[in-house]
Amino acid sequence: MMAKLLVPLVVLGAVAQRCPPRCLCPTAAPSPTLLCARTGLLAVPPSLDRGAVELRLADNFIGAVGRADFANMSSLVHLTLSRNGLRRLAPGAFADLRALRALHLDGNRLPALSGPQLRGLASLRHLILANNQLAAIEPAAFAAFASTVEDLDLSHNNLPALPWDAVASMASLATLTLDHNLLERVPAAALSSLPRLARLDLTANRLRALPPVPGPPGPSLAAGGNPLHCNCELLWLRRLAKPDGLESCASPPSLAGRLLWAVPEEELACRAPHIAGAAASPSAVLEGQPLHLGCAANGDPPPALHWLGPDGRLVQNGSRRAVGADGSLQLRVATLLDHGAFTCVASNAAGEAAARVEVAVLPLPVQQHQHGDGDGEAQSNPSPSDMARAGANESVHAGAERRIVAAELTASSARIHWLPQRHVPGLRMIQIQYNSSSDDSLVYRLLPPSTRSFVLRDLASGREYDLCVSALYAEAVAAPPVSRPLGCVRFSTAGGSAGCAAPRPHFLGGTVIIVIGAAIAASVLVFILILTARYKAARRPPAAVASVCSQTNGTHRAPEPEPPPLQPAVMAAAVPAAPPTLNASGSGGSRALFPSHSFPRRSRTRRHGSLPRLDAPDAMPALRPSFGSTHWMLESTV
Repeated sequence: MMAKLLVPLVVLGAVAQRCPPRCLCPTAAPSPTLLCARTGLLAVPPSLDRGAVELRLADNFIGAVGRADFANMSSLVHLTLSRNGLRRLAPGAFADLRALRALHLDGNRLPALSGPQLRGLASLRHLILANNQLAAIEPAAFAAFASTVEDLDLSHNNLPALPWDAVASMASLATLTLDHNLLERVPAAALSSLPRLARLDLTANRLRALPPVPGPPGPSLAAGGNPLHCNCELLWLRRLAKPDGLESCASPPSLAGRLLWAVPEEELACRAPHIAGAAASPSAVLEGQPLHLGCAANGDPPPALHWLGPDGRLVQNGSRRAVGADGSLQLRVATLLDHGAFTCVASNAAGEAAARVEVAVLPLPVQQHQHGDGDGEAQSNPSPSDMARAGANESVHAGAERRIVAAELTASSARIHWLPQRHVPGLRMIQIQYNSSSDDSLVYRLLPPSTRSFVLRDLASGREYDLCVSALYAEAVAAPPVSRPLGCVRFSTAGGSAGCAAPRPHFLGGTVIIVIGAAIAASVLVFILILTARYKAARRPPAAVASVCSQTNGTHRAPEPEPPPLQPAVMAAAVPAAPPTLNASGSGGSRALFPSHSFPRRSRTRRHGSLPRLDAPDAMPALRPSFGSTHWMLESTV
């Protein structure tokens, strides 16, 4: 009985020891839960149960969250830090919360969100950041949970803009709450890429226009409290508006203060653009000087402005040209290619308008003079016609003399010639600046003042380059140098051809090494095959050989095993051809060497497995005389 009472006390004691001070750890909860709300905590308790599934720390005074406060809490699913006055989140503060699904940070004082602060939340579904002081959010802040988040609440903050590209990547987002911020623009592409969006709240922002939401049926939209400009761009919203909708018009003056759903569709009209003025300042410049082109247009909605060059192509921002936000065009370095008419185009939802601006770019005058080199010898200056015959391919204005020529063009280099300048004491150096048509970055080269040509190397094949040459003067010793343009040129490098290009040295060297290695490998293989063939030939079993023993003149030797008679082929190889016959006295006679009566009547043949090998030096048959007789005997040496 006593044991039954002690067990619950021990369990309660263990739970009480694991529960942090001033926190409640209910034992009846189905999962480990820590309730530390409204306990006056100034920091996250260090004695938290690292196996907890739910942790509530709302309504305390926790001003910062450190890197180790939630370390190793990989089982935590729900974390509430609402209304704590949080001002700082350490980078990686939630890095160990891989299973966290809901994070409540509302009612705090967070000024901004950076990329590392929310790192590691790979399973996050609900992120509540309402009622903070957020003024900026980095695009990387949402990267960890972009594919899993379903509910994002950023209401009641100070956000003038959002990282819309990061929001557009949230494929599972169902609820987006952005009310009571300072948003001035919502891109249409951001909303069209959210297929599961069911509710969008844009109430009380600074939006004058709204892009169409995807549909039908589309998400539930709330956009009241915005200074909407009611024109034809809001026809889609007018058709969705209901009598209980709060979207109202702030402009034009004829519709100001009226609810959108009460405005007839025919009053939501747009006005085609009209160009009020377009001009160049100045209208004529020398090549190499800057030029400004302005264009003003009005319409409803305000039209967007863009420019077309003299060649009819759209002008884009680059190293020499820059289009401003007000629609102006700045030519930093005018070239002869800019001579002609630029076109300003204004467009909006109701139509477009265009105006032409004539620009005159005058070529620099050519100066002919004599100039002596460093040794004091005078040399004649090349004329523009001489340099033009060098093989340049640049385009110049009709009737203008060429002062800058690109010659000796290859796929990766070009030689630039320019006319020499008369000797001026203040001439410091020659400056070359160029860039590719597909690259906006300028490349500069500074050369001595006596230089007349320069070879550009490491160029890209098949590219078009714009190049300008300037002379740097200094009026005084301490004064900064002043640039004086000498001219500009456009040239194209030759296109590379893989079929005609000579092979590189490293390619040839690699080929030779491969051929030599293949020859060596083939030789080794042939050698191995020869050795294998010889080895197999040596291991081939020999033909059967018989050995014959002979007896002397009537005297029989001790019986011993006798080999089988030799085969004719073996006999022919072992016994010399036409052996001589011997008589009893040892001289030649008529009796044969192997008479029939000299062999025993019985002879035994050895087994095939015991035949001697013919390839051994002592296994060949030998012809020798028999002791005690005048007969010869053929024996097998075993």
